[in-house]
Amino acid sequence: MIPLCKKSHLYLCVFGLTLLGDTIWGLPMEDQDYYLQEMINRDHYYSFTDPDEDFSPFTEQPKEEETEPLAETEEPPRFRPGKKELKPKKTNRKDKSTLETLPAKNGNKKGEKNKKGTERTPDGDYERQNAYEDSRESCPPLGLETLKITDFQLHASTVKRYGLGAHRARLNIQAGVNENDFYDGAWCAGRNDPYQWIEVDARRLTKFTGVITQGRNSLWLSDWVTSYKVMVSNDSHAWITVKNGSGDMIFEGNDEKEIPVLNELPVPLVARYIRINPRTWYEEGNICMRLEILGCPLPDPNNYYHRRNEMMTTDNLDFKHHNYKEMRQLMKVVNEMCPNITRIYNIGKSHQGLKLYAVEISDNPGEHEVGEPEFRYMAGAHGNEVLGRELLLLLMQFMCQEYLAGNLRIVRLIEDTRIHLLPSVNPDGYEKAYEVGSELGGWSLGRWTQDGIDINNNFPDLNTLLWEAEDRRKVQRKVPNHHIPIPDWYLSENATVAVETRAVIAWMEKNPFVLGGNLQGGELVVAYPYDMVRSTWKTQEHTPTPDDHVFRWLAYSYASTHRLMTDARRRVCHTEDFQKEDGTVNGASWHTVAGSINDFSYLHTNCFELSIYVGCDKYPHESELPEEWENNRESLIVFMEQVHRGIKGLVRDLHGKGIPNAIISVEGVNHDIRTGTDGDYWRLLNPGEYVVTAKAEGYTASTKNCAVGYDMGATRCDFTISKTNLARIKEIMEKFGKQPISLSLRRFRQRAGQRRQKYRLLSAV
Repeated sequence: MIPLCKKSHLYLCVFGLTLLGDTIWGLPMEDQDYYLQEMINRDHYYSFTDPDEDFSPFTEQPKEEETEPLAETEEPPRFRPGKKELKPKKTNRKDKSTLETLPAKNGNKKGEKNKKGTERTPDGDYERQNAYEDSRESCPPLGLETLKITDFQLHASTVKRYGLGAHRARLNIQAGVNENDFYDGAWCAGRNDPYQWIEVDARRLTKFTGVITQGRNSLWLSDWVTSYKVMVSNDSHAWITVKNGSGDMIFEGNDEKEIPVLNELPVPLVARYIRINPRTWYEEGNICMRLEILGCPLPDPNNYYHRRNEMMTTDNLDFKHHNYKEMRQLMKVVNEMCPNITRIYNIGKSHQGLKLYAVEISDNPGEHEVGEPEFRYMAGAHGNEVLGRELLLLLMQFMCQEYLAGNLRIVRLIEDTRIHLLPSVNPDGYEKAYEVGSELGGWSLGRWTQDGIDINNNFPDLNTLLWEAEDRRKVQRKVPNHHIPIPDWYLSENATVAVETRAVIAWMEKNPFVLGGNLQGGELVVAYPYDMVRSTWKTQEHTPTPDDHVFRWLAYSYASTHRLMTDARRRVCHTEDFQKEDGTVNGASWHTVAGSINDFSYLHTNCFELSIYVGCDKYPHESELPEEWENNRESLIVFMEQVHRGIKGLVRDLHGKGIPNAIISVEGVNHDIRTGTDGDYWRLLNPGEYVVTAKAEGYTASTKNCAVGYDMGATRCDFTISKTNLARIKEIMEKFGKQPISLSLRRFRQRAGQRRQKYRLLSAV
């Protein structure tokens, strides 16, 4: 802080500060930021002495100077990390740093135990077992990645510029398309020296157990820290450095910028603040970091910030991460609890032979009921986006329990809908991410299939076929506006198509799905089609479907009932602010994707599909699952209920038999749907009045006015259509084994015969 001026020198001080301010504002913008930070943080910055001196600035302060106790006698809460979570990553670090590091034991060995019955506090004392546990349970993340830690809780010595400020020092945060803007990919210090630091204010006494670090997310630059010190404090002024015996402990950092590295503290430390002090960094780069802190908050009923952000759930569900075997076992348990409304089946196998299991929830599982719409949720197309997978496992447990408890809303939904839940489309990728745990997989480990394919973008591009047909107005239309067939090249064995993708396509073609959501991670937004831009020279362009208003409503129905998606006060996950459209976005206006599951579903089947991004953190820690469930539970149910919005009915002939593949057209909407094998159909529409036509090959078309109300429940709109005269003649002739003869062809043959007979008579004369 700037020293206070004496009263006698008040005017002189004011003049000096004014002159200093004028000098600063005359500098370039980046230099202004730097010098302002130097003034604001001067007492912290210059509290460091020269590193060559014998005295270390990070040594422990005399105990009598402490004005606040650094530890409590209460036992901290137990947090049970998920299986294989927070597994330390072994790295072979090559010394490319600009400084020599002190020889010290690295703290990333999991399971090291403190002295029996003791746990160290920041003042250097050891408390007995009646104060703290002697077991080395890893604490969960404080929440830098999940945004539980706010921007105001992050501080740094200096920053290069605002876009590289302390608020960007979040594990796995992604930089914007245009770097050097407000949304860059790390905290970067204002200059490269061993006096820089970044600190986290936990806002309450916390047992700190570890630090996870990454480098800067950048396509062009290589910036990461190769070693650092860790300090803790109760007041952000007196700092205690983590020791390795008698000396300061130097923790090994990163070898590159994307793979997270975990370092566990040799003993847990209880304090409010934790500070990371980079000591060495990649010699061709700069001091830049993304990080997560592991810590267990200690009980404090008087802490306002903790109580405000606390989230509890009353649902008795299995809140943990499930590997493949555990997922199958959980499905079996649900099926045994609710055998009358559930069925387990698989839609195919992964590249490594793991079955793609699904659970059906219906009052008549195993059969399609005429007039009952079918809904699907699927998750895990990207194997490392784990939250969607766990949400579907929680959803099937919840619906079973609530059905048994007689929850009228859930009972009605199950009785009126055939629901399919496919929690893991890419189990091979998930197993890779699960092996390293929730924090150490980085942004991409496990995203792709075993053979390196992104399932989400692996479907055939039908958009181009449709748009090319629409652009050729003078040529007879060969491509319909719905149920566009899959190109032959895609069906060949040499096509680059994942076996998981083929299994999903077969699943989509087999069941008459009406509405679906594929759960993804890494953002908080609902994306609706089209996902591909129509202009070939653009990467972002709003590209609506003919059903744009319906898709907007479907997206908003999920986003508006989510606890955070439409909260204008929430911080953006990475770079995009989706509040301008209430937590929804047109996929193509976000980033263009050819061959997305949403576009394929809309153009090849009757199903309206949306991508639902359920959380900023792709793979949240197990302790976060109850809160994430509360965030998404109502949205998951509300979105399923939207399958009953619009019109529905049967298309039958005069004998009351259902007509399959009859086309249902809505006037003014250039997208049709088709009836199922029993002649039933469902057409999602917003409230309003519509002119609807049903037609089928060999039948006369029928048109009706159908009104859709605001109340939940689709409007019944049935059609009875009769065969055309030509179709009846064909039917009669086929019944007797003969083909109908065209009248014009018969007249031509009669005239030809008459001419031949006349010619013979003339020849005889």
